[in-house]
Amino acid sequence: MIVSASYKTDIPALYGRWLLNRLDAGYCKVINPYGRQIVTVPLTRASVDGFVFWTRNAGPFMDALAEVRARGFPFVAHYTITGYPRALEAAVIERERAVRNLREIAEAYGPEAAVWRYDPVVFSSLTPPDWHLRNFAELARALEGATDEVVISFLQVYAKTRRGLDAAARAFDFSWQDPDPESRREMAAKLAGIAARSGMRLTVCSQPEFAAPPAGEARCIDAARLSRIAGRPIAAKLKGNRPGCACFESRDIGDYDSCPQGCVYCYAVRSRALARARLAAHDPAGEFLIPPAARESGAAERRAR
Repeated sequence: MIVSASYKTDIPALYGRWLLNRLDAGYCKVINPYGRQIVTVPLTRASVDGFVFWTRNAGPFMDALAEVRARGFPFVAHYTITGYPRALEAAVIERERAVRNLREIAEAYGPEAAVWRYDPVVFSSLTPPDWHLRNFAELARALEGATDEVVISFLQVYAKTRRGLDAAARAFDFSWQDPDPESRREMAAKLAGIAARSGMRLTVCSQPEFAAPPAGEARCIDAARLSRIAGRPIAAKLKGNRPGCACFESRDIGDYDSCPQGCVYCYAVRSRALARARLAAHDPAGEFLIPPAARESGAAERRAR
């Protein structure tokens, strides 16, 4: 089993002590966000083939990464670095520090252990196409030699992302756009060319229609990459978690509405206030990332509004 930790929240930045405690315990508990079933996920060395970590700030997790490796678990760290204005990302670390973190991971564990994510690509009056080309090129040069892959996706406009972007646009006086497919394909091709000049392959996450060469299709949960890192075969079947996803099967141990880093386009957070409350309710010694009582109080609060 490959464990994803987590595309629903930033476990490395915020919940690293909990993860190490759960490795000590040999399991964690996860609540299905749709059916509400409680699932026990084994976290023993015999059960887990490897981890895929997702983060915007690996700094607090560096010692934990060393512990994960010392316990014999191979891992890949997907590190999102976009360098967007604060109107779009209120509380993520500055991009220079994130670049240093990713380079530290690559130096300690090899460049295959680190994947850069420029994700999602948001078109706005603050971040128009030419801005993305310049910004992406600067980041690619800064990360050259530290990774062989950069993953992008284009903003998917769900109800929660629309609310977040509209609120930020009113507060900070900007506009945002949902561009046509051809504009996205053109941007993906241009970014892929820039990435190639810095020795990286650009792949597109869960949007195969924009992955025309020289871009490729992303496999964020990648058993082949983990196998190379582990030095042994890791067997997993291809089983994406949504339409267009080309990932191998994994078990995610995160929880929605638990990351208060303030990315207004985030599909995993409905309310930054709710995310802060859930983080405050988090128990590093608990079986759940977010205890059921905190989940239910948040649901009741939303129903009362």
